[in-house]
Amino acid sequence: MTWHKDGQRGRKGYHHGNLREALVEAALKLISEKGPGGLTFADAARAAGVSAAAPYRHFRDRDELMANVALKGFERFGAVLSKAWADGTPDVFTALNALGRAYLGFARDEPAMFAAMFESGLVLSEHSEVAAAADLAFDVLLSACEALAQAAPLEKRPPARMMALHIWSLSHGIASLFSRGDAARRAIPMPPEDLLEAGVLVYLDGLGVRG
Repeated sequence: MTWHKDGQRGRKGYHHGNLREALVEAALKLISEKGPGGLTFADAARAAGVSAAAPYRHFRDRDELMANVALKGFERFGAVLSKAWADGTPDVFTALNALGRAYLGFARDEPAMFAAMFESGLVLSEHSEVAAAADLAFDVLLSACEALAQAAPLEKRPPARMMALHIWSLSHGIASLFSRGDAARRAIPMPPEDLLEAGVLVYLDGLGVRG
């Protein structure tokens, strides 16, 4: 990285060895301060210390920059969930609890990425890489629910995808309201992890899925 003169007035600009990554990091910082709706191409360029035209070398527009942030988030999210699930070890119920805690932990530790992933208004059908990464993260929960369904009586065995969508909705709602690391977090008289664990246990018990 080197300083150089930029423009007729001798304004200093910042030359990045990896401009693409610098813009993604700048976008994350802006999202953490202003939310995804407050991210503009010009602000990202300014935060990265480059000219307003520089981002166009790597991104078509502001939405493509946001999609890149979301892609990075979903890839990291999927890795975090996979590690927590650990192929259902030491048992599926313990692993499911770890999976839920990992979901909440990601929302708390990576609020800007979480917002880019779920609150930016990106149309996933227009960003196939982001959609694929999001599906891979969801597939971790789906795998968990396929294993959980085996614990229900055969004649009452619930569809795994239905279970995954229900548990995802519960997890995401608690993460969005109570476990994120920004000003949108709301206070409750218990750890969000305990709230999620209790909610999932009630849900599974209603389905006849018991550990």
